Amino acid sequence: MLTKTIEFKSKYGRKVKISEVPVLKKDNPLYLRVNLRLNQFIKKVINQNEPKTIFSFREHLKRTTKWSEYEEIYQSEELKNNA
Repeated sequence: MLTKTIEFKSKYGRKVKISEVPVLKKDNPLYLRVNLRLNQFIKKVINQNEPKTIFSFREHLKRTTKWSEYEEIYQSEELKNNA
């Protein structure tokens, strides 16, 4: 699974980093669902006034989605023969 990190400034002027955001193709059926959850998470982070500056989107999804949905998003292909 390919992931990316998003960096921006909150409305309180602090630099915020959101890590482990999955990269999905637009034709993926999970694309819209992940994008909506990411937008909600970013709005929540922007409005928080706490000293924490690094957030994990993966951990957020673990807490807020069903486990089956989380596994579907972050599925990892098992390598054969440790290759």
